[in-house]
Amino acid sequence: MIGSREMKLPKLTAQTEAALPVTVIRPASGWVTLGVREIWEFRELLFFFVWRDLKVRYRQTLLGASWAVIQPLSTMVIFSVFFGRLARVPSDGVPYPVFSFAGLVPWTFFATALTQASTSLVLHQNLVKKVYFPRLVIPIAVVLVGIVDFAIAFVVLIGMMAFYGLTPTWHVVWAPLLLVLAIITALGAGIWFAALNVRYRDVQYLVPFLAQMWLFMTPVAYPSSLLGEPWRTVYGLNPMVGVVEGFRWALLGTTTAPGPTVAMSVAAALALLVGAVYFFRRVESTFADTV
Repeated sequence: MIGSREMKLPKLTAQTEAALPVTVIRPASGWVTLGVREIWEFRELLFFFVWRDLKVRYRQTLLGASWAVIQPLSTMVIFSVFFGRLARVPSDGVPYPVFSFAGLVPWTFFATALTQASTSLVLHQNLVKKVYFPRLVIPIAVVLVGIVDFAIAFVVLIGMMAFYGLTPTWHVVWAPLLLVLAIITALGAGIWFAALNVRYRDVQYLVPFLAQMWLFMTPVAYPSSLLGEPWRTVYGLNPMVGVVEGFRWALLGTTTAPGPTVAMSVAAALALLVGAVYFFRRVESTFADTV
């Protein structure tokens, strides 16, 4: 044809082909590893997922990032009316609205991360089928995105404390570590349900119901001081107990220092996460065929 040119690609010689790197991807056999090194190698992809979800989360929403505050704030109002005013639930010597909101800030982060992480693999099924990368990156990114919502709600909590004349104690230095504990708990539970949801799609309907039950098994609307020892320490087997009670102690200066409870929650959260990652890695090779 007039005006058309034929582009000739150079032919690869045997020496050139031998010099090219070859990567063979095989499913894991026997005891699998946690894959921490592989996740670190794909850290740029993890950052991309987090950045993309941050940009997409509130796109075309009416209230934008305000949803990070509306959900715990509306729940706080309901708890204050029914538990604080009508049921007269104790609040460890602080105003009940601040007491409940201080528990709802980490709890909302956990519940949202758990729900979204459990469905993350199915929502990204086209990517899972076509491209190889450590699948753990997907639920990890979903959980990390929630830190932004947590930060917004945390600022509102500080403002509420100032309104009631409360100032954080020096224990506030423990707040970042308690946030890490909440992240570990959300990752552990979210990874378990994300892997199960690939094979059993009704898991996505189970998780919101489980989150509601988990809420009332966590001292968000009531203090754990209602329990005596040793039951209060055993109560810490629910990792979110240590998170919620720890936040109140760190920010509000409540008299119930959650030492043994937090230690029990840390052990339970780490066991939950390690078990979840091992299970996830064990069944990861079947995701592309099942999803």
